[in-house]
Amino acid sequence: MYDYDLLVIGSANADLVIGVERRPGAGETVLGSDLAVHPGGKGANQAVAAARLGARTALLARVGDDAYGRLLLDSQRAAGVDTVGVLVGGAPTGVALITVDPSGDNSIVVSPGANGKLTPEDVRAAGSLFHASRVVSTQLEIPLETVVEAVRNLAPGSRFVLNPSPPRPLPPEVLAACDPLIVNEHEAKVVLGDALVGDDPADWARILLARGPRSVVVTLGAEGALVASADGVARVPSVKVEAIDTTGAGDAFTAALAWRLGQGDALPEAAAYAARVGAAAVTKAGAQESYPTPEEVDAL
Repeated sequence: MYDYDLLVIGSANADLVIGVERRPGAGETVLGSDLAVHPGGKGANQAVAAARLGARTALLARVGDDAYGRLLLDSQRAAGVDTVGVLVGGAPTGVALITVDPSGDNSIVVSPGANGKLTPEDVRAAGSLFHASRVVSTQLEIPLETVVEAVRNLAPGSRFVLNPSPPRPLPPEVLAACDPLIVNEHEAKVVLGDALVGDDPADWARILLARGPRSVVVTLGAEGALVASADGVARVPSVKVEAIDTTGAGDAFTAALAWRLGQGDALPEAAAYAARVGAAAVTKAGAQESYPTPEEVDAL
């Protein structure tokens, strides 16, 4: 019996968001909207998204002993996330600087802060969380050696989900644990490196699968997603909505996918559900504030 459906290991940031008519070029200054501050970070986002869908969720992360850290802890608790694994101190809370254009597309620069202080020792100290969790999900806004240690501490029978963002080449030990590895187009190209062949995402998925993951998901934005496993490659259609802000939509997709896989869904069905969750998230501003309830997902 697992105490948690999902353990998320990852980043917790304060998102500083400004709306712009267009992104500035090199050396250019543009005027934007009033500054908005939201709780964010890929780890914290995933935890909130999963908890809002009804998953029993815990977060292993590090925040600063500051106002942004308190903002993040309050957001997690309000969503129903167990914050017993959130460590405080060691560095200021991480910050993400985000610009959002009228189409809803965003550009992000992250100052890791306390996220960079989440260590392999912190992972080993959280062994009870690993043994109590059905699925473990992480990203790369924390040190890679911490992700490697998470793989080494997985409990027998648990499932490991990785979104390698921001992307970098991955060691075979991590790739072999992924079930699935979740990448967008940019992340796929970085992880594949020189092995990238052509412009067909189905080829990317097959080549990634040959690198060792048990399954692969390639997200394609408005074009949906591809899922690849030993059963072959299948396309998952998108859900057509009017996008207001895409910030954090990929995190909502990953959280929903990880949760549904842990509940026993097959990969294509879990990805289809996750696509609806991601679509619902882009119809509202912000990241965590935009994440839907099960009723809102069903309404799509």
